[in-house]
Amino acid sequence: MGKMKAVFIKEPGKIEIIEQEIPVPKKGEALLKIKYCGICGSDIATYTGNQPFATYPRIPGHEFSAEIVEIEENNLGLKPGMVVTANPYFNCGQCYSCRRGLVNCCEKNETMGVQRDGAFAEYITMPIERIYDGKGLPADTLALIEPFSIGYHAVNRGNIQAGENVLIIGSGSIGLFAMLSAKLKGAKVYVADINEERLNYAKKLGVDGVIDSGKHDLKEEVMKITDSHGMDVCIEAVGISETFLDCIENVAFGGKVILVGNGKTESTFNHTVLVKKELNVFGSRNSLKDFEPLIDLVSITRVDINSLVSDVFELRDAAEAFECLKNLNKSKMKVLVKFE
Repeated sequence: MGKMKAVFIKEPGKIEIIEQEIPVPKKGEALLKIKYCGICGSDIATYTGNQPFATYPRIPGHEFSAEIVEIEENNLGLKPGMVVTANPYFNCGQCYSCRRGLVNCCEKNETMGVQRDGAFAEYITMPIERIYDGKGLPADTLALIEPFSIGYHAVNRGNIQAGENVLIIGSGSIGLFAMLSAKLKGAKVYVADINEERLNYAKKLGVDGVIDSGKHDLKEEVMKITDSHGMDVCIEAVGISETFLDCIENVAFGGKVILVGNGKTESTFNHTVLVKKELNVFGSRNSLKDFEPLIDLVSITRVDINSLVSDVFELRDAAEAFECLKNLNKSKMKVLVKFE
């Protein structure tokens, strides 16, 4: 079918644009032409060698929008020319979790860009049942639905309620998508980080308050906000031991801690604090059920998720984009790569 360009991570620290054959769809698959692909923190972790689940060599990417090029007759109403997004998590269908319907907790899950090749290519194939109609949303907005779903799922895991005080530690894109999701539930939401520029994004998106934990004592600020009770909910969106322990320390007795950050560091603490405070601790992974509701939500309410996009790079400059994020460029928030 010809050649296409793709972003290729040969091994940690080595990234380049390569040419390879355009894939041919199998029975039950569609051929998609990528329009936008977002760079997730997990993609950077794959690039730097800090992604605990990655295998190499690897084409990264799982946050994307695309146009359907070829597709067989289907009962989902999907046709060539439609702009879509897709579920990038491949479950085995056979493990104990899958048999119980907990497919997002599949023991053998393979995420695009991590355990299998991803969407940083001009063309990909996808199983038809994993593709979602974009319902007229712009292609750059559709590429944000997957990261939005991670924050949205985390908030739903903790059953966050209207009026609860919620602290999100980490103002990267997942943390801010969690912030937006908690605000949609009616919670009072605060974001803590050491990155002032990213905290400014939280302010623009309507957060109730920010805490610059590089300049202020986090616990003191939390106690001021909550009349010394602690937060009803703490969401960890960084993935390091220090911020996990910050959540344990700053959540109220009988409160909830939701862990969405992903990393390799280990934590050492006296687990008796979990008993003493009678805490509810939730791990939160990916979401398979929230793509369509979020497409509808963004379509109907026009939640301004595009405000999280700080930069759009052309495909030829994708390696530069990865380098910028690898070096923790403080001016970058959500970065998209444009394939059109």
